[in-house]
Order: sequence, then structure tokens, then C-alpha cells
Amino acid sequence: MGFQILATWVLFFWVLCNHGQISGAAVFENFAGLHNNSFPVEEDPNSVAQMVHEKINSTRRDLAGLSCRTGNPIDDCWRCDPNWRRNRKRLADCAIGFGRNAIGGKYGRFYVVTDPGDYNPVNPRPGTLRHAVIQTEPLWIIFKGNMNIRLKQELIMNSFKTIDGRGVNVHIALGPCITIQYVTNIIIHGVHIHDCRPAGNALVRSSPTHFGWRTMCDGDGVSIFGSSHIWVDHCSLSRCADGLIDAIMGSTAITISNNHFAHHNEVMLLGHSDAYTADVNMQVTIAFNHFGKGLIQRMPRCRHGYFHVVNNEYTQWQMYAIGGSANPTIISQGNRFVASDNPFAKEVTKRENFNPGVWQQWNWRSEGDLMLNGAFFTPSGTGASSTYPEALSLMARPPSLVKTLTKTAGPLSCRGRATC
Repeated sequence: MGFQILATWVLFFWVLCNHGQISGAAVFENFAGLHNNSFPVEEDPNSVAQMVHEKINSTRRDLAGLSCRTGNPIDDCWRCDPNWRRNRKRLADCAIGFGRNAIGGKYGRFYVVTDPGDYNPVNPRPGTLRHAVIQTEPLWIIFKGNMNIRLKQELIMNSFKTIDGRGVNVHIALGPCITIQYVTNIIIHGVHIHDCRPAGNALVRSSPTHFGWRTMCDGDGVSIFGSSHIWVDHCSLSRCADGLIDAIMGSTAITISNNHFAHHNEVMLLGHSDAYTADVNMQVTIAFNHFGKGLIQRMPRCRHGYFHVVNNEYTQWQMYAIGGSANPTIISQGNRFVASDNPFAKEVTKRENFNPGVWQQWNWRSEGDLMLNGAFFTPSGTGASSTYPEALSLMARPPSLVKTLTKTAGPLSCRGRATC
């Protein structure tokens, strides 16, 4: 009898792991109660940097036989697979940089959004995007078809969620957009986010058991507030009322990759204020993005913290590309900077402090960047500063490859049964 019981349990777990919608690891992790919404303890920057390098080396070995040879390590990880629809959750294993551990809804079930409406922000209708993102369980959220989603109030996400727009054309636009506040493990992939507007002074639900009064939001495309392990990949962002992506109030462990940015003033703010020193441990990777037409400034604008800007394409900023204040550590590697014809907008960098005696101590470094049409980067700090390792998150490729690495930035055209 004991053997029969044991065999039954073995068969149960085999069926669940091989034919269900969760992995074997998920079974045991769910039993252990690992998926909760508590905010993780802040990691030591040196430990994070060491873990990043170990993960990158491991990923290179794992993908040696699978690479499509694009040179983009994120895309090479999953885009070769013609069965990507069936293997959607493989994406969660492909993050690099400081947000490399963002698993989103990897260990949850699939949730299919069938309704583009946003009828009631307090009592969202099942099948809508708002109903999906507020759930407490991990979810991998996909869409039944093409959708234009116009939200009535900001979309407040709960922890362990993936929004996966591959295979369809999804726009979140013409209303308030995405808020990631005091949560962890979020992946946003393959959606168009644009024309975001302020809203608020209203009740909004943030979980099945809680709703509350929200003051006016700024109209950011993606607002990251006090959150960690966040990955925004292959999205397009443009024309929002405030920032396209802002990360503030102690947020960290973030990767912003393969996105296309266009037609906006203040593109990306990383760090709440000069006085908010809790952002000193912020770590953000900005990789393989295309900063395109009609952008003015903040690509990004950094405070405190550690920022790795690597293998991005910059097209004709109107004021500056990379700026900051409050002593951030910034490493710019292998980027392609194309300045505009405006003789007063050639400099890549801008310090929000007019005292050279102050900003000359900040550690800003350019390594292997390609400067075109008169672009130039003003470095500062010491050449061998101990803060630089904490700002490194992946190996830069030569800038001559940047146009290839970024040519598919933004949402991908994933159709049918072909590779994506």
C-alpha cells in the first residue's frame, strides 16, 4: 500500500510538471510559500555585481548552441525558437543586467486578456488587463488579440506578473498608464505605451482585497516606485505627459532593454531627488535601446546609485543624452551617439550642478563609445574608482555592432509559427 501511494504521488507530480502550466520548481516553491508580495531586502551592490557576472557567464555557456548569432544576448536566448508561443515563459530566463532576476509570472498560470475595456477601476471585470494585474498569485498575462487599452485610472500592478504582448498588437494609450509601486518581479514585454495622461483623485483597486484613494499621477508611461527586480523589454514608448520610464524611491535591480523611445522631452528619470539618499543603492542597466527621433533630454537623468548604459543607439538629442546630479556612478560603454547639427547640442553629458569642484568628483566614464557628428562625452572622477565595478552589469559589444543590436528595438512582429 505504501508503495502504491508513493507511485501515485510520483505520477501526479510528473503529469503536473509535464502537462500543466507550472514547472516542477513552481510546485515546490508554491508549497513553500515563496511567492508573496513582500518587498525584498536591499542587496549589497558588490554582491549584486558579482552575481551578475556569474549569471552572464552561465548564460553564455547555456546558449552556446542556441544563439541566432545576432549578438544581442537577450534575443539570442529565445527568438530562435519556432515554438516560442508554447514556450513563452522561456523569456523569464533571458534577462541580463541588474534586472536579471526578474521572473515575473514564470511560476504562475497563463491569464488571457479578452476584453480591452477598463470599466470600473475599483471592481475590474474578469478578462480585463486591470483584473489580471491586481491578482495576488503569479500570472503570465497574454492577449487574445490586438487591443487598444485606454485606462480610466493608473494600472497598479501586483507582484510576480508578466505582461507579454508577443504575437499581437497591444497599445496602452490615451489615459493613465502603468504604475509599479512597492512590488517585486515584474516583466513588461512587447507593448506600445504612448500618450499617457495624468489621472487620479479617485478610488483604485491594487489587489483583490484592497482599494484606496489615489492622488493625481504624473502621466508616466511606466512609473517604478519603491520596487525591485523589474524588466522592461521590447516596448515602444512615446509622447507621455511626464516621463516615459521613471524609477524612484529606492527602486533597484532594474533592466531597461530593447525598447524604442521617440517624440518626448524628459525621457527617463532614475532617482527621486538629490536629498533622497535611499536611492544610493539603485542599480539600473540600460541596454540595446534605440533613443530615436524627437527626444530632448534625460536618456537617462540619474541621481545617486549605479547606472550601466551599454550598446544603445542615440539619434540626435536636442539638449543632452545622459545627465545627472547627486554623485551617481555612470558607465557608458559601446554606445553609438549621433549628435544633431545644432552646434549647442553636441555634448552627450550634462551635470545638474554648476560647480566643477563638485561634479568633477562624480564617477562618469565613457569606454568604447562611438561619437558621430561632433558628439562628445565629458568624463569625471577617478579612472580606477572602487565604485565602477558596482555599475558594470554585462559585457559591452563593439559600437560598430549597435545598429544591428538595436535594429529590432520596440515590439517585435511575432506571427504564426515562425521564429519571432
